[in-house]
Order: sequence, then structure tokens, then C-alpha cells
Amino acid sequence: MTPELRSLFPITSRAIYLNHAAVSPLPTPTVEAIQSQLRDVSDNGSVNFRSWIAIKERARSLLAELLGARPEQVAFMRNTSDSLSTVANGIDWQPGQNVVTFRREFPANIYPWLRLRDAFGVEVRMCEERDGRLDLEEMENLVDENTRVIAISHVQYASGFRADLERLGRLARKRDALLVVDVIQSLGVLPLNVEAELVDVAAGASHKWLLGPEGVGYLYLSDRARERIQPTLVGWISVPNPEDYNNFEQEWNTGTLAWETGTGPAALIHGLNASLDLLKATGIERIAAYLETLTDYLCENLRLKSYRVISPRDSAQKSQIVCIQHRSGVSAMQLYGRLKSKNIITAPRAERLRIAPHFYNSFGDIDELLSALPP
Repeated sequence: MTPELRSLFPITSRAIYLNHAAVSPLPTPTVEAIQSQLRDVSDNGSVNFRSWIAIKERARSLLAELLGARPEQVAFMRNTSDSLSTVANGIDWQPGQNVVTFRREFPANIYPWLRLRDAFGVEVRMCEERDGRLDLEEMENLVDENTRVIAISHVQYASGFRADLERLGRLARKRDALLVVDVIQSLGVLPLNVEAELVDVAAGASHKWLLGPEGVGYLYLSDRARERIQPTLVGWISVPNPEDYNNFEQEWNTGTLAWETGTGPAALIHGLNASLDLLKATGIERIAAYLETLTDYLCENLRLKSYRVISPRDSAQKSQIVCIQHRSGVSAMQLYGRLKSKNIITAPRAERLRIAPHFYNSFGDIDELLSALPP
């Protein structure tokens, strides 16, 4: 990537940041957009309220474009957990029905389903990890005529495994279930088309690969999912004409827009809009190709040292997340601490060291990481 893009990330002058699967540093245009909206409120109060709404709708359209969806199918939420919880709570569950998921899912995609087990007698079935991979055949064998939801992450946070969404989508349609996908670890760095890949629900947030601030999540519902899921938390903007204040006979808003309840984080959405502009200008296909080359280079060099690469690296399953273990027993926490002391930021996850570069990271960054790792 170009020096001009790298210059938009001030952190590069102080550290090598390789933890975008947790929280990404904000690019300069994003911070400026947030500050601009806050200054507007300070100077003018609500005078420019309509322009804030226009930015929100523009950000919605950019998100929908990334997802391969229509704007009215995308709602802004607080975070991924809220999105998945509202989906779980909005289905009409019956005892004996089940959810199929993965035991090493991030907890945001586990706890909403476990609550159903206690509240409605819904069974939660979990397939196991095999050599850093999710065994899709094992998952398929857990699905039956009583399965209502298959819940999975597009990319796994603790291994980097990338799921074949279309394969799972076909399985869900065959069993008349919904495919619910946590896309927080892929949207922004991997191409995604929810319609083509038969995804019914997609949930995520802006603070990882979208390079946005914390506090802005999103929820996509397909038309098929919208017929089966009802909004459970609603408010004054959940209807088509929210400023018709005394009309309480309105239906719910179109598509997923009914899930938006009231006043949102306008400044944060201004920031997300700027980040989405940057990603669009750079190009998701270009970002994905660059990160594949960068992480392939990383993995090739790690194998020359005493490291086991846990993350799948075949073309169908690899992602921009690389998780490793030291073969001689140096713990992930020890590796993390050693790197942090040298201003190289990674993350320990599930007894693995997770390395997660973004498009502004360079091959020089990777070389410094490799030099700093113990042999």
C-alpha cells in the first residue's frame, strides 16, 4: 500500500500495530469527522440535524454496498451482541427446536443462544475445532429438521478460519433454517455478498476491520429472515413516519429499519462514514489481495522458525488473521509481552498469539515482528 495511505494512521510513528481483530486505530479523516460533528453540536445545537441524518443514510448505503444488501435491510445497532440478541429474542421458539453453532465462537455469538436453552428449552448444539478448523461436515451432521438457526462467524477470532458461507447457506435453506453470521472479523477486508452467499442475518460492529469507532454496530436481515424475526426493542423511529408524533397506528418500518429505536451516536456514525469512504476508495478486493500476500509472507517466514501456524492457509479457508504457537513452549502471553515491550502490538487468544495486520501495514512491519519474536 502507498505511503499516503499509511500516513493517515498516526500510530505508525510510534508502534507496529497488528491487533485489528480487536480494536483498530482510527485514521485521521475519521477522527476529524467525529470532531466536526461534535463542534457542530457545540456551535449550533440541533440546527443541522437534517445533515446528520443525511450522513447516517450515506453510511447506511456504504455499509449495504459492502454487504451486498439494500440499504433498508441494514440497521445501526450498538454492537454485535445487541444485534445477535435481538435476532435470538425475535424468533418464535418452540421446545425441542435447536441452534447449531461452533464451540470456539466468540461469546457474542454464543450467549444469546444459550439464553434460549434456559428460557424456551431450545437445544444448543456445538461442533468442535479440528486442527484450527471448523469441520463443516461435522456441523452439517448436527443440523436436522428441528434446527431453526445455524450460527457461525465468517472468520473465527481465535484461529482465522474462514467459513464457506454459501455451503452453510444451502444447508440452512434445505432444512428451512436461518444462517446467522457474525461478520465483524471479515467485513472491510474480505469480499462479502450476503445475498449470493445465502446469508439470512449478518451482524457486526465498526471498531475492527471497518476502522471505525466503538459504539456503532449493524444488523442485516434478508427478506426471508424479516418474515421470521420480529423486533423486540422498538422506539419512536421504528416506524415509517417518526415525526408524525401522535399517529400510533403505524406499522413497523421497512425491512430492518424497524430495529432502530431512537437517537443514535451521530458523531460516531460520522466517523464510520469517513472510514467507509476510505475503504471504498482503497477497494475491498485490493485490500483482500494485499493482506493475503502480506500474511502469506508472514506464514512462510514463521515456518522457518520454531512456530506452528494454527490458522488455515489454503485458499478457501485463509483470512487476514494469523494465529501461531511456539513449538518449544513459550506461551502466547509471554510472546505478547515481549512484542509489546518493543511497541509491536498483537493479542493472546485461546493460548495462541494472534497477528492481525490491516492494509496500511507494510512488509517492513512484518520483518520487524519476525525479528522480535524469539527463535
